[in-house]
Amino acid sequence: MTILELEKSLQKIKVPNNCYSIMKGGLPNEMFCLTKEGGSWIVYYSERGNRTGLTAFESESEACIYFYNKLKVYGRK
Repeated sequence: MTILELEKSLQKIKVPNNCYSIMKGGLPNEMFCLTKEGGSWIVYYSERGNRTGLTAFESESEACIYFYNKLKVYGRK
């Protein structure tokens, strides 16, 4: 899965945009984030200027699948 495919998949299952940030970096408040830092893909939850649950991946695909699985519970039917 690529970033583009991830974004389309999250839109398809109607995960609200205010739940996540993809490739924007920084520390947005109360959002799941996916970004690339150095040679790693990083997934974390950003809250009050802190990163929690930080998980690093070597490939874009692994990070996207992990991110999708974390967020699919926020989808609407």
